[in-house]
Amino acid sequence: MGDNAIDIEFQQAVDRVNAHNEPFPADTLLKLYAYYKKATNNYSKPKSKKPIINAFKTNALFQVKNISEDEAKQEYIDLVNNYFLYRT
Repeated sequence: MGDNAIDIEFQQAVDRVNAHNEPFPADTLLKLYAYYKKATNNYSKPKSKKPIINAFKTNALFQVKNISEDEAKQEYIDLVNNYFLYRT
């Protein structure tokens, strides 16, 4: 990852998620997972011990297959910002 504005903002969003101690809703977590994997160009298969979780993760990855890495970074950033703005 470079030092351009989207990379910096993306890393800040990742750090914010990693520092958060409460559980995220499952749908948000799957979106974060998929956007992160796409944004970081990480195409490794899901490695959960539970097949159903791998299926959900694979489906989430499939849903972002046609966006670019920068689009995935922006979607991740927007999702994080909206989550922390609107959570109760």
